[in-house]
Amino acid sequence: MIFKKALVTGGAGFIGSHLAEGLLAEGVAVRVLDDLSVGLEANVPDGAEFVRGDIRDARAVQKALDEIDIVFHLAAKVSIRGSIEKFREDADVNLMGTINVLEAAHRAGAKKLILASSMAVYADAAQPDPVDESHALAPISPYGVAKLAAERYWQLLGQTSGIETCALRYFNTYGPRQGFTPYVGVITIFINRLLAGEKPVIFGDGEQRRDFIYVGDIVKANILAMKTHCPGEIFNVGTGHATSVNEIAALLAEKISPGIEAVYSGEQAGELKNSIADISRAARILGYAPEGVLENRIDEVIAWNRELGGGE
Repeated sequence: MIFKKALVTGGAGFIGSHLAEGLLAEGVAVRVLDDLSVGLEANVPDGAEFVRGDIRDARAVQKALDEIDIVFHLAAKVSIRGSIEKFREDADVNLMGTINVLEAAHRAGAKKLILASSMAVYADAAQPDPVDESHALAPISPYGVAKLAAERYWQLLGQTSGIETCALRYFNTYGPRQGFTPYVGVITIFINRLLAGEKPVIFGDGEQRRDFIYVGDIVKANILAMKTHCPGEIFNVGTGHATSVNEIAALLAEKISPGIEAVYSGEQAGELKNSIADISRAARILGYAPEGVLENRIDEVIAWNRELGGGE
């Protein structure tokens, strides 16, 4: 199946803007739909059409889907802790907004829909071992609940409408353009605190382990999913490697401000203790193989935050 024009919802954001660049490099025309609540218009790559709009606005979504044959749905309210504090807003964006995209794509005659889902759909793992797509689905945050429900709607539409749909469960993504907030992206949060001469704050004992994946590999997985016939499939997108929050803090402190030690605070509700991806399914069906190695990519992320004035 050949795709001429893609819609990237959330395409002015961190991951979405990198994906828009990747699609343009593949020769696919790109339209970006973003309300700029988090993203920046400056992130939209040259050559992509930008439409400002909210996925909760059904009319705006329908208009953005004109002449689109493939949709990458990344627009979301991404915050575990924020979803606990504002669960209604989280559900409104992450579930009802997704339903708007589904309905509009169906009416517009789109051929394929790819959903950005999350590791947050999984139950916590007792050990820091990779979990595959059959791992228990028991989210412990409203964000995870909304993402899991979105997956179900996504698959159901594919079954009933004949549109090819698939979902990619992203693990902890890092890279340039990740916005600095107190809630999302521990690597970016730690970098900004260290650049400001402040100590990183670790919630819990710091031994929680995560699968940190470079944004370029997320882009690669999306493009492979676009090129692969995979109706109804769901794939983990990570590296398969576990890194503790303590290890991240120590690595960044060594590179930015040697001698600064982290401080510890109470555990945060809704956050998984262990979350590492088994990527064998994506490797087998999509041909996915991550290339970004944390130790090799981290200097690029530090430099981007420093240039942006991180820590000021």
